[in-house]
Amino acid sequence: MLKLLKVFKKKECLIILLVIALIAFGVFLDLKIPDYMSSITRLVQTEGTKIIDVLKEGSKMIVCAFGSLLSMVIVGYMTSYLSATFSKKTRKKLFEKVQCFSMSEIKKFRTSSLITRTTNDITNIQMFISMGLQMMIKAPITAVWAIFKISGKNYQWSYATFAAVVFLLFIIIILMKTVLPKFKIMQKLIDNLNEKTRENLNGIRVVRAFNAEKYQEKKFENANDELTKTQEFTQKMMSIMSPSMYLTMNMLTLSIYVIGAFLLNNATMYDRLNIFSNMVVFSSYAIQVIMSFLMLAVIFVMYPRASVSSKRVNEVIDTDLSIIDGNVINDTKLKGEIEFKNVSFKYPDADEYVLKNISFKVNKGETLAVIGSTGSGKSTIVNLIMRFYDVTEGVILIDGIDIKEYKLEELHKKLGYVPQKAVIFDESVSYNISYGKEKVSEKDVKDAAKIAQASEFVEKMEKKYKSNVSAGGTNISGGQKQRIAIARAIAKKPEIFVFDDSFSALDYKTDYVLRKELKEKINDATNIIVAQRIGTIINADTIIVLDNGKMVGIGKHKELLKKCKVYQEIAYSQVSKEEL
Repeated sequence: MLKLLKVFKKKECLIILLVIALIAFGVFLDLKIPDYMSSITRLVQTEGTKIIDVLKEGSKMIVCAFGSLLSMVIVGYMTSYLSATFSKKTRKKLFEKVQCFSMSEIKKFRTSSLITRTTNDITNIQMFISMGLQMMIKAPITAVWAIFKISGKNYQWSYATFAAVVFLLFIIIILMKTVLPKFKIMQKLIDNLNEKTRENLNGIRVVRAFNAEKYQEKKFENANDELTKTQEFTQKMMSIMSPSMYLTMNMLTLSIYVIGAFLLNNATMYDRLNIFSNMVVFSSYAIQVIMSFLMLAVIFVMYPRASVSSKRVNEVIDTDLSIIDGNVINDTKLKGEIEFKNVSFKYPDADEYVLKNISFKVNKGETLAVIGSTGSGKSTIVNLIMRFYDVTEGVILIDGIDIKEYKLEELHKKLGYVPQKAVIFDESVSYNISYGKEKVSEKDVKDAAKIAQASEFVEKMEKKYKSNVSAGGTNISGGQKQRIAIARAIAKKPEIFVFDDSFSALDYKTDYVLRKELKEKINDATNIIVAQRIGTIINADTIIVLDNGKMVGIGKHKELLKKCKVYQEIAYSQVSKEEL
């Protein structure tokens, strides 16, 4: 957890020092109150005492109590600021780290777990800082100071206090050993519950279409029951602590008074006043000692969850990135050129290669199409170009430079990417098209929409380009989502367009017109098209045919029809020989 606290800068460190000083001052005032109580006890039992003398001591007690209250209010405000600042900075740090993750790291942690770590785990640590910081400082100061105050007063009372402290420590240690492992399990169960909820929401249409609501409810119920049982166990175990503390506190007070009764009974009249006064003071200080351990107990309740959460957050922050940023940022002489040189790739922790010895070159303004059966490695080529993964063997050159040497920001400036599943944000159509660009004119947005064949349905919306689109594009069709995603790439004005099966939801006419517009209006850009349909790639300058990760054919459409068996099978399964 200390590693996470490094997010605090000089200002926060100064506030922590001030918090420590204020807590120490508050403890000093709290421990002065029993001294004034002792004085009042003596004054009340002394003949000839004036009421003004008692009121003076009483007023000092009130001042001490008010001063302690004021210092604790200020401490509470400062610790709230510190905890909120910590959460803000740690969430930002965690988010920025995840932004740098490749697909390998995302899969390693899972999306649901990353969400839990960013929300629930950081909240656990925030609560510990907000409440625990005060108690963690106040408890030892109070305990040590109070013990110092009562030392030498009476060994019988000291033994009773020592026995109470040992009993409390025994309870705390037993509970920590029992409960701490359960807290680790609990956070993983929260991840699992989030995963089940997310899975159900993402697949709600399929769930309803297959009448699988009860099946999903059962899966959720199992995850929910498992989490509930673990939480019940930890809460039941922790509920033992509070009554144990108060029982010990009351028993200690009773012990002090019982011992005091025996001492008073055996003492002379002269010593009784002094013994009674010491008993009042000792009982007050003994309660302060027990209260210190009560505060420590609260810390021990909060610390296990905060400790587990901090380890989970650190696990993400300390993860080594598999995709290392390069340092090339200058414009290159070449524009829009891509070359694969003996590229092979296998996913992390996998034994088999997804791509084997792939080599090809695409020049500026050309269109390269990639086709193949499901699982042949088409989308993997896109992932490697976008550098979502790094090649296992070989090299990929863009504009004559190894893509590993580019700064990722500069590499992605060159590429206009349209994924298989169109990603739509909960904003206006204009925002979605201009996404990722600081300055995109309204004309550029409209031109991009026109080329992508999106203007025909956007113009019919009530607010046109200012119309809001729901997250995930739930209020528009699949084809409309794809056209907005394509328009987004066009508005970016990249050197290279990368279409990962991005025309699959379009009808043949829209597909044809869109590609024709792209060729005519943006003829200087290079196009990489991954597709399943022959009609989409038939006019490409170069077509690559993949089968089980190997390149089994390369050339133009007519050439491949003659000499590539795999291409023939794909083509004839979609279109008749006469139509081809």
